[in-house]
Amino acid sequence: MGLLNDEYQQDVAVNSGLLRGFNSQNISAGLIASILVMTGPALIVLQAAEAGGFTNEQTINWMFAIYFFGGLFSIIMPLYFRIPITGGHSITGAAFLVAVTSQFTYAQLIGGYVMSGLVILLVGVSGLFTKIIQWVPKEVISAMLGGLVTGYVVQIVPSVKEMPLVGIAAVVSFYLGTKYVKKLPPVVITIAVAFLVLFLTEGLVIGAEQIPFTLPSLQMPEFTLMGLLTIALPLAMLILSNDAAPGIGALESADYKPHIRKIVSSSGGFSMIAGFFGGQCANIAGMMTAICSGADAGKRDKRYLGAVVSGIVTLLFGIFAWKIVPFIQSLPSTFVAMVAGFSLITVLYSSLQKGFAGERYRLSALTAFIVTLSDIQFFHISAPVWALILGALVAHTIEKEN
Repeated sequence: MGLLNDEYQQDVAVNSGLLRGFNSQNISAGLIASILVMTGPALIVLQAAEAGGFTNEQTINWMFAIYFFGGLFSIIMPLYFRIPITGGHSITGAAFLVAVTSQFTYAQLIGGYVMSGLVILLVGVSGLFTKIIQWVPKEVISAMLGGLVTGYVVQIVPSVKEMPLVGIAAVVSFYLGTKYVKKLPPVVITIAVAFLVLFLTEGLVIGAEQIPFTLPSLQMPEFTLMGLLTIALPLAMLILSNDAAPGIGALESADYKPHIRKIVSSSGGFSMIAGFFGGQCANIAGMMTAICSGADAGKRDKRYLGAVVSGIVTLLFGIFAWKIVPFIQSLPSTFVAMVAGFSLITVLYSSLQKGFAGERYRLSALTAFIVTLSDIQFFHISAPVWALILGALVAHTIEKEN
């Protein structure tokens, strides 16, 4: 009995210590990180679902899977490792799928998602992460990503023309937020201002079609070679290069010692589970991890609780997707395009900077950027995949150092 009492007291002490660890700084960081993944990225997911002709049930399954399991990842991992490993889903992966969903059946997409998670899992377990990234130069991957999101960012201009009051307010708030507000990402301020002005000028009305609650269900995948080549491999590479690599880099720059293999393999495992429920991934999120591991998140040994806060909010967002989706669907398409564009500005800027900053792979990066921007398709293989292939070939032939 004495031993049981000792164990109980230890559990109580641990739990009370955990609760006392929450403070305004790590809670604020967690809320900012969750807001970031719940705004623009959610709209991009709905754009991809619309492009693929998804049913309401399939769309809700998608939203549930990426936010519920991404949130669960963000709760389990930081509590286990006691470092701010923040989970979510890949915004670049969602942007990539906008151009892909219409080319495959729903079952083939699910198969591609599951295979993508498996690829990430195997890369993590085997330690091949750095080797894969090294074969395709980072400049090529960044340039491909830049070409992928350019189309979305450019849509800001015609959107401002069609909705001048909302658009001008959003543009001004983005630039002022960038210059004067340091504790909030400018895109969060921009989206908040855009919603406020939209409400004041045109009103916000919940979609007339209320979607009845349905339990998330397992989806049947169809595994194809084309799905592996066109969905799984490029999606896995985007997640590894644009989420796992920046997230792990952010942890290392904050003087943490992340278990790289476990983080990557866990991202693959969670992504496979999310895939079976209709979502493309659930993984370490680069930008969110950077927010929760930075100095603004408070004392270094308590920053992991910010990731937990982010995970809880993100998980709840996924649970209530059946209520949230009709609201988002009721928004004007021009407004959705505008917000999606703003949410990807930082991604575009950093991608172009990384792609063209160096001297060695400029031609390779330019090749990848132009091919992606062209949106060509050969043999049902999308432009981003051809961009990676051609960019890597140029890098290893034309620009190869003697």
